[in-house]
Amino acid sequence: MLQEMGKKAKEASLILLSISAQTKSNGLLAIAQALRKYNDLILEENKKDINAFMQKGGKASLLDRLTLTPQRIEAMAAGVEKVEQLPDPVGQVTGMIKRPNGLVIGTKRVPLGVIGIIYEARPNVTVDAAVLCLKTANACILRGGSEAIYSNTILVKIMNEALESAGFPAGSLQLVHDTSRETAREFMRLSSYLDVLIPRGGKGLIASVVENATVPVIETGTGNCHIYIEKSANLAMATNIFINAKTSRPSVCNAAESLLVDESIAAEVLPMISHALQPYNVEIRGCVKTCSLLPEAIPANEEDFYTEYNDYIVSVRVVRNIDEAIQHINQYGTGHSEAIVTTDYAVANRFLDEIDAAAVYVNASTRFTDGEEFGYGAEIGISTQKLHARGPMGLTALTSTKHIIYGNGQIR
Repeated sequence: MLQEMGKKAKEASLILLSISAQTKSNGLLAIAQALRKYNDLILEENKKDINAFMQKGGKASLLDRLTLTPQRIEAMAAGVEKVEQLPDPVGQVTGMIKRPNGLVIGTKRVPLGVIGIIYEARPNVTVDAAVLCLKTANACILRGGSEAIYSNTILVKIMNEALESAGFPAGSLQLVHDTSRETAREFMRLSSYLDVLIPRGGKGLIASVVENATVPVIETGTGNCHIYIEKSANLAMATNIFINAKTSRPSVCNAAESLLVDESIAAEVLPMISHALQPYNVEIRGCVKTCSLLPEAIPANEEDFYTEYNDYIVSVRVVRNIDEAIQHINQYGTGHSEAIVTTDYAVANRFLDEIDAAAVYVNASTRFTDGEEFGYGAEIGISTQKLHARGPMGLTALTSTKHIIYGNGQIR
């Protein structure tokens, strides 16, 4: 099955090399229109996934990722239209330097080819990943989790009908319906057809892909994100930033999982934050100093400081100074998104320079690490690697370059 899907995708990718920008725009606009038209059908299929998830006793925080609403479907459709409006990187030519021998050499941005996406229970990823790949003339094979199989199936069916009406080749977008682990491992090794594999999900999924894949992988990392409240911080602003980063959507990778507080202000700010967290029933796992200041906190162990909870749980540590904060973040963080709250310009610049992460914030929530918030329209994932792409990956991250050379008879 996967071999046949790969063959179709490869054939489609070669046709897509010459697809017009207008055809791509028509395809994406048709997808947006179809999502709105079939809103009720999408919600009906999504309800099947929700019911199955709840019967299995799934976590409430993960249920939020799985659930679609009319508002979320409209946001998906609007996101497709935003991507359609973005500049198309494919075909852009740069360089064009004339060499002493008369050759004119430049680089041209081109599609990656066939992109495989393996992800968990997030139906919105099905649409985001598809339209980003299609906008950049890549064929795409999606393999979502079993929790969202009904939602993913109907979304891909709707999108394929829209693409067909716009003139896209068959095989441009496909979904792996078999969600077994065996098929997932086979998908990771489809090196004859996949040019790149992008995992989106938790630590376990990403580790499995990195361990098993023979296809080149762009690793989208887990998010053990920190908020550090430095001694000069505006405490009201710091509290608002942390509450937003921790509680607005705790199941996403840009949510804060750890809080660091300077020891000189800990006695004042930690009770403020604890009080603000109470309506959300957030469990605080703290260091010895934290537990002495917050009776409701439970002692944290070493593993807590490494953990991406994706839940209403936070690890808290009181630190001596900026040096200890930077050391802690670089040791326990995952290189995703880190933030400092401070009014000290020099300290802010130190944090920006010395924190090793894809996104580093001063006086803002980590929840902004997102393709749409960064102006990319949508994202294929958030890379914590340092090669090819880092941070939210938009259209350009789904392209490569080739050299183009003009001559007039030169030989060597």
